[in-house]
Amino acid sequence: MVSNMIFNRESIYIRMNAVRYAKTYALSPNPSFKYFKVYETLGGDCTNFTSQCLLAGGAPMTYNSEYAWWYNKSVTYDTKDDSWSVPWAVAHSLYWTLKVNQQYSNFGIKGLEVNDVSTLELGDLIFYEGDKGTIYHSAIITSFSNSKPLISQHTFDALNIPYLKTWKARRIHFIKISL
Repeated sequence: MVSNMIFNRESIYIRMNAVRYAKTYALSPNPSFKYFKVYETLGGDCTNFTSQCLLAGGAPMTYNSEYAWWYNKSVTYDTKDDSWSVPWAVAHSLYWTLKVNQQYSNFGIKGLEVNDVSTLELGDLIFYEGDKGTIYHSAIITSFSNSKPLISQHTFDALNIPYLKTWKARRIHFIKISL
């Protein structure tokens, strides 16, 4: 499945493919990708998961040094030997990569920040910002209930839960995805 996702790129973001992938792997991570466990209170798999969803939706990997977004399988087929760019796995970096790509019309996946939650669609992303201004979590919209987005995510693994969290976020960022 991974090889098809990597080589069959589209020129448009196919939201339903991203959502289908998210729903398939939200509660049972894809063993073809490394799963990032929480270490003490750091890290987790949220952005690795949202990146996989973007890839499934047709986002091409980009290997340029400035705004790289990629995941490489190792020749050993053991995920512990895989490699990835920082924005592939770090929420703050993915958020800024999407925004910069949008601003400068760069090749690859783009994200337009919007303020109105009602403009969001399936396959768009939601990022959560902490008290110190750092984006610490990402999730993908996989459904709606009463016009409110439901998200799927990793760290903790969840399928179709409300986007408003019980934990405090200083700010929630709504990102419309495009290619």
